[in-house]
Amino acid sequence: MAAMAAGPSEGEGTYADLGPNETITRRTERWRGVSALALVAGAAGVLASQAALVVAGAVGVAFAALANAARPPELSLALERSVSDADPDPGDSVTVTVDVTNTGESSLPDLRVIDGVPPALGVESGSPRLGTALRPGESATFSYEVAVARGSHAFEPALAVARDVSGTAERARRVTADATPLTCVPTLEAAGELPLRAQTTGQPGRVLTEIGGSGVAFHTTREYRPGDPLSRLDWNGLAKTGELTTVDFREERAASVVLLIDAREQAYRALGPDAESAVERSVRAAGSLYGALTDEENRVGIAALSPEPCWLAPGVGTAHRAQAQELLATHPALASTPPEGTYYPSIRGRRLRRRLPDDAQLVVCSPLCDDGVVRLLQRFDAAGHRVTVVSPDPTDGATPGRRLAGVERRLRLSTLRSAGIPALDWRDEPLATALARAGRSA
Repeated sequence: MAAMAAGPSEGEGTYADLGPNETITRRTERWRGVSALALVAGAAGVLASQAALVVAGAVGVAFAALANAARPPELSLALERSVSDADPDPGDSVTVTVDVTNTGESSLPDLRVIDGVPPALGVESGSPRLGTALRPGESATFSYEVAVARGSHAFEPALAVARDVSGTAERARRVTADATPLTCVPTLEAAGELPLRAQTTGQPGRVLTEIGGSGVAFHTTREYRPGDPLSRLDWNGLAKTGELTTVDFREERAASVVLLIDAREQAYRALGPDAESAVERSVRAAGSLYGALTDEENRVGIAALSPEPCWLAPGVGTAHRAQAQELLATHPALASTPPEGTYYPSIRGRRLRRRLPDDAQLVVCSPLCDDGVVRLLQRFDAAGHRVTVVSPDPTDGATPGRRLAGVERRLRLSTLRSAGIPALDWRDEPLATALARAGRSA
């Protein structure tokens, strides 16, 4: 049996606590005060001997009585939701179409439906709301377009509200619909090349080392040893000095890299309320860097500084790439909203160090919004895990506070560079532009 409650007029906030397939019936108080006004009008008509006022008062009292006795119609709906693309790319627009059918035996003279748009999706055009009247078995359709962000976005139950003809009473219900979540994963397309530190594994790759051997960049010359390849003999030196020497080049080897994303609450800063947060930019950068680094035959993993544990060990291959895409798209540590839990830097830092392979270097994506992350990266670098920083800039000079935040951030970049840690200042520009600038200065 539906509960009867009094409250304000219909709205999303009014039914925020209404559970799926739960129904509530209540008064809208739309005609509140009509009885009192009708009685006043009737009394005034009697005192003034005005028949029109007496009749108006009687009609008002009768109408108020009817409204008070009114009950909203039974609410039985079937809702079907479809999307134009269930697996879109980030930034795509997707059309959502909703079909609403009155499956009950009562007509719905005043029906309002609000679709459960996922919180991370923004409505670009159309409206997720419908106002209509439906007879039994009749259907209505409405559609709207949403801008898709990375992640798996499940639609929430739609809110349906049916009122009687007078609008005095209404019945509300959360209506669920079977629908495949919108899943948007990054493409991991390389946006440029990031110079890595000279910390490598024993596998051949493309990172120049300080180890002499075969390669393309000159390293040193040494005395000839039996078995040295003829292609590495210094024939010009032999012609000048008569001594046979061998040329060593800087060997190229693969690196083991962990992309570390700063997803603490402090990192969720943006240039404006509608701008992309630093964490979103960091996740996007990590996807591009993963593609670039694996294309160069490096083993790449992903981790996060977050209250929620997040770890993907360094690896290569198609299966590992799919895991990386899924993690960057849907892992709760990289959500589009700040985490609710508390981040304990010493505990998370120790756990991450235990997981890191001995020969792994770190590429850290962080806006550097506090001094704590700077100290943490310095400790990682001192422990033998060479650090490179890509820092999205979430500051501007719009206000004195933002100007101060920008100065503090630049000081942190300077502190890292003074410690020998490369730190790329990624301003409001494409990542490829910032990487190209870093490559020229390397």
